[in-house]
Amino acid sequence: MNMRFAFGAALAGTMILSMAPAQAQDEPIKVGILHSLSGTMAISETTLKDTMLFLIEQQNAKGGLLGRQIEPVVVDIASDWPLAAEKARELLTVNEVDAVFGCWTSVCRKSVLPVFEELNGLLFYPVQYEGEESQRNVFYTGASPNQQAIPAVDYLAEEEGVERWVLAGTDYVYPQTTNKILEQYLLDHGVAPEDIMINYTPFGHSDWQTIVAEIKVFGSEGKKTAVVSTINGDANVPFYRELANQGIAAEHIPVVAFSVGEEELSGFDTSPLVGHLAAWNYFMSVETPENEEFITAWHEFIGNEDRVTNDPMEAHYIGFNLWVKAVEAAGATDADAVIDSIVGLETPNLTGGIAKMLPNHHVTKPVLIGEIQDDGQFFVVWETEDLVPGDAWSDFLPESAMLEADWTAPINCGNYNTQSQTCGGSTVAAAN
Repeated sequence: MNMRFAFGAALAGTMILSMAPAQAQDEPIKVGILHSLSGTMAISETTLKDTMLFLIEQQNAKGGLLGRQIEPVVVDIASDWPLAAEKARELLTVNEVDAVFGCWTSVCRKSVLPVFEELNGLLFYPVQYEGEESQRNVFYTGASPNQQAIPAVDYLAEEEGVERWVLAGTDYVYPQTTNKILEQYLLDHGVAPEDIMINYTPFGHSDWQTIVAEIKVFGSEGKKTAVVSTINGDANVPFYRELANQGIAAEHIPVVAFSVGEEELSGFDTSPLVGHLAAWNYFMSVETPENEEFITAWHEFIGNEDRVTNDPMEAHYIGFNLWVKAVEAAGATDADAVIDSIVGLETPNLTGGIAKMLPNHHVTKPVLIGEIQDDGQFFVVWETEDLVPGDAWSDFLPESAMLEADWTAPINCGNYNTQSQTCGGSTVAAAN
């Protein structure tokens, strides 16, 4: 072989090899956005898509991540849970995203979990949920029951003197499991079974006349009554409207909601709802420098000062910032590196505290009870003194009380049995 040609070929090969990493470094980091932009959950989820685009734009303005720009890949799961699993697979295999931020309902989350487990993807889930789960590939940045449901019931009992309880929810896994926990919690605290009424309705339910009439009768028997609502999506609009139609005021039968925030209230006249409550970990009305800065930047991005902020938006803010810090700490975007680096990382929340990623892949949060005002905002009437660590497994269910989740060595398990000191196996339950 001609020596000059051989040297030239070798040099060209060396140049190609040396250029490959640089070319890869120039490629964007892809982030999947997996939310319902149509169907019954669009009322809640569309703004979360916008939030992710906002956060990604902000990060890119800072120079991106690892010297690369971040590219959002948006899909519409259309309030269709099997479709959510298909779209999650598409994001991971076709679009080759490095992380996914998405889902609202627990049935959505449970539908996509096997996909993220199989393909070793990353899902940041931003909404309050029922607990009873911890998966290696998921980071739960919304509230678990001990960060929302339990404190809300304690507030109603201790501050409002509530003795009778209506547990009203949409008919799927989050309300069912949350109400199972709450029912046991109430029974353990001396509430009689006949003082607990449980009701479920389908997604998008619109005819509330009979159910609200039953609630009215249940609350007219001489004991202070409250509704604990896990009603999701656009069914909330006719539910609250029917409460007003039947003259159920907050001073008589208060409703505390776990899935109604500023975004849902922006869709209808809130004047009849003044005094009803919601339990979240963030409200737009919170006065902190962090929140003021966030709201100002959000309005500038969205181009509409009437657009509100809410709790799941803050959860995406927390999750995205923790992911960025984990990628920077690991120097890589692959799932295993991020999972190894993210536990113990901290980022400011918007209420003046710190969100820390725990070994069970949940975060620390304050708990706030807000009262609906006539402008659709919430006045904070109560909050926890300290940040509350998220529990993956409820202390109030016998089958869960001995379980812990810890995705660090040496346990590396989502449902570790502290009695038998064994890992229970699969942490993915069937979707309902």
